[in-house]
Amino acid sequence: MLGPTLLRALRTLRPPTLVGAAPVQPVPLSASCRLSQVWRTSPVRSLQLCSALCAGHNKWSKVKNIKGPKDEARGKMFMKFGMLIRIAVKEGGSNPDLNINLAHLLEQCRSKNMPKASIDAAVKSAEKAKPASQHMFEARGPGGCMLLIEVLTDNNSRTHQEIRRLLNKNGGMLSDGARHNFNRRGVVVVPAQSVSVETALEMAIEAGAEDVQETEDEEEKLQLKFICAMSDLNKVRGSLEGLGLQITSAGLEFVPRSHSSLDQEQMEAASTLIEVLTDCPEVVRVWDNIQADS
Repeated sequence: MLGPTLLRALRTLRPPTLVGAAPVQPVPLSASCRLSQVWRTSPVRSLQLCSALCAGHNKWSKVKNIKGPKDEARGKMFMKFGMLIRIAVKEGGSNPDLNINLAHLLEQCRSKNMPKASIDAAVKSAEKAKPASQHMFEARGPGGCMLLIEVLTDNNSRTHQEIRRLLNKNGGMLSDGARHNFNRRGVVVVPAQSVSVETALEMAIEAGAEDVQETEDEEEKLQLKFICAMSDLNKVRGSLEGLGLQITSAGLEFVPRSHSSLDQEQMEAASTLIEVLTDCPEVVRVWDNIQADS
């Protein structure tokens, strides 16, 4: 049962759709029901709405999503899924029963309506693929935003030169240290329509998650992300399913420790840079810490 302090904290939460709403300050809770900030390892937990719940972050989600014909966007998405499958198979084999990362990834493919034949072909292709190495480039973009660029390549030198060229041409630069602005966390995604933020926070406490964020997918549909330790991913997922939530996906992501606030001009420049990087055939994913000014 939730304590009175937590209930008072939940009642003070503002709806995430209010433009310009000030972030809610953390409220101290009893030891049995505290949520920690995403990057904290201390057992002390505090309930808060992450900055990603502010209207500005949703605005950034809309800007950075792939624009253009839907068929082209779907093709790009399926191609990136194929690369992710290749990485997962390389790390843990092609049997999803024995490779939990692959199992989560195949679930994401199905949730995005990737044809079964395409999924099976991607797994078989990954088994026969020639050796390739996985790298993470650290970069700084417009407005000082931090980027992590994940690549899969069979020619490290060529890829390094291409990433550097794309960054320099579009207002960015390679920058050691950007990785320290992100934490690798478990993320369980559910449709936002199925539960309110206030209820999601209560469920997060019960499931053992550390935080809840509201974001948008590539189709601009609202979704809630339950953030947890990597080792707790399966436990949190199972608990949320037990509470009646429909799981869209579950997996590991790089979650920003803090956000870079960009104005409209900087945000558009960052969107262009990320789209150019994403279009590079050897780039798997681009992680950012961007939040638009409200």
